[in-house]
This record gives sequence, C-alpha cells and structure tokens, in this order.
Amino acid sequence: MIRVEQLSKTYGQTEALRSISFEVPPGQVCGYLGPNGAGKTTTVRILTGVLRPTAGRAQVAGFDVAEDPIEVKRRIGYVPETGTVYSTLSVNEYLALVGALHRMPPEEVARRSGRLLRSFGIDEAADRRLDTLSKGMRQKVVISAALLHDPEVLLLDEPLSGLDANAAVVIKDIVRGMAEQGKAVLYCSHILDVVERLCDRVVILNRGEIVADGPTAELISGRPSGTLEAVFRELTHGDDLGETARAVIDAVHEDAVHEGAGQGGKPVPGDAAGDPSDTAAATSPNPAPASPPNAPSARKRRKRRRR
Repeated sequence: MIRVEQLSKTYGQTEALRSISFEVPPGQVCGYLGPNGAGKTTTVRILTGVLRPTAGRAQVAGFDVAEDPIEVKRRIGYVPETGTVYSTLSVNEYLALVGALHRMPPEEVARRSGRLLRSFGIDEAADRRLDTLSKGMRQKVVISAALLHDPEVLLLDEPLSGLDANAAVVIKDIVRGMAEQGKAVLYCSHILDVVERLCDRVVILNRGEIVADGPTAELISGRPSGTLEAVFRELTHGDDLGETARAVIDAVHEDAVHEGAGQGGKPVPGDAAGDPSDTAAATSPNPAPASPPNAPSARKRRKRRRR
C-alpha cells in the first residue's frame, strides 16, 4: 500500500507540496491528477526515494521512503514521465540489468523478459539497441522493466505516452489486472477520460494541496457536469480555458493582420490574384482611356493609312 502523511516539499521559496495526506490500499487504482506544477511528479519522486520530503512522511509497502529507500525500490514498479533508458544497451541487456538490480536469477529474468516482450509485440527487437527504437517501443520496454520483478506497488507517471491506441488498451488491461492481483497502483495522467474509466478513486492536486479525494463515480455524480474533465476544470480553476483559447486565437489573428498590412497595406478591390497592371492603372494620375469594344488594333490602323 501507499501512505502519505502531512507530506511537504519546498524548493527555496516555492512550496511544491503543502501537508498532503492520502492512502492507496492494495487492489486499488488511484488516479493522481493535477495541472502542470501541481506537485504530482514531486510526490512520485518522493515515493520512489529520488527526493527527500521537507516535512511529513511517506510509506510504500510498509517501509518509510526516507529511512528504507532500498527496500522501497525493491517493492515498486516505476514508469517515469520521461521514460529514460540506457540508450546504448540492447533491450535484453537493459532488462537483464534491471533484473540483476532486483537480485533476480538470470534464468528467471530471461523467461519473464521473453514473455513480456512477446506480449507487447516487440520480441523481434530484443537484441536491438534502445536508441534505435521508436518512442512507443521504448515505452513498452520501460513498462516491461517496471513489471519484471512482480512489484507490490506500481507508480505510473503518464504510462501511455507515445503508445498507439492498441498498446494503450493493453496497458489499461494490465493495470486493471495488476490491481485485481492485490497491487496498489498510483496512476498519474492528463488523459482524464482514461482515468475516469480506469481508476476506482481520484485524488486531485492543485498548487500543492489536495482539493478532492474520493471514489471516481461519486466525484462525478456530485457535479451537474457529469464528467471528470469538468470536475477537474472546476476544482483547478480551469473554467476560463475557453477564454484562454480565444485569446490565443485572437492574438495570432491580430498578428497576421498586422503582418499583412506591413507588407503592402490593404488589398486592392478587384482581381483576387492581384494583377499588377490593374494596380498600376488604378494608381496612375492620368490613366489612358480604355479602348472601345471591337476597336481595330494599332497594326491594322497603320495598314489602312498606307493604303
């Protein structure tokens, strides 16, 4: 399980987390949401032992992350937001390294790695270097590494990043299946419709503070909007996003109009193609009179005079 008690984290004068508390019991998928800069990734990094909290405490699988960081790392499966890997290693070498760090027998690592890669449809890439793979394939390798040692707790930070629709469906089924096996899952994502369908419970963070915590269905049913996206916008002061979008569009349009004016002013009415001769005639101080219809050409007039 995951237990967070009065957890705070300060960077200089910035309070990234402000005394937050929540729990994720075994068998639950908890969506952990918030706008950019709300403190989600800071929380996850504290839970993985990468950062130390300024105040409060956090426990993962019964171990304090500050006092027993190695024991915590042995029991978690972590998919970071960036999906960083050792790019010069092959897929098999990378998974073997992860298995060795978890003190898994090499034969077990090879067996599980093969099954995971086949399940994700990338077993043919097992001997390829990671820097030759697409972003989606690398993400599948990162997820395989997080599942390799059968962790008690899963910490997933944007796990669907770079995946196609079919792979995303597989990952969602895996997450649900892991919870059914008794794993505690903290699922961070900006894809709110996925969180709405996948997560039993949602914790919403805004400016380092928890502004909502409860079963997903109850959070949605308690609002007239009826969607998690609308609840999220309401609680994180995102109701003016439509105005923000319109302001951006107006700013771009205004710049385009000014740019056009600076390159020659308003277009001359008439031919849409902007015929230069039309412009010259319209701006000439003494334009030549137009020839009447069916008038003889100058060459024919000269021939008549010679006769």
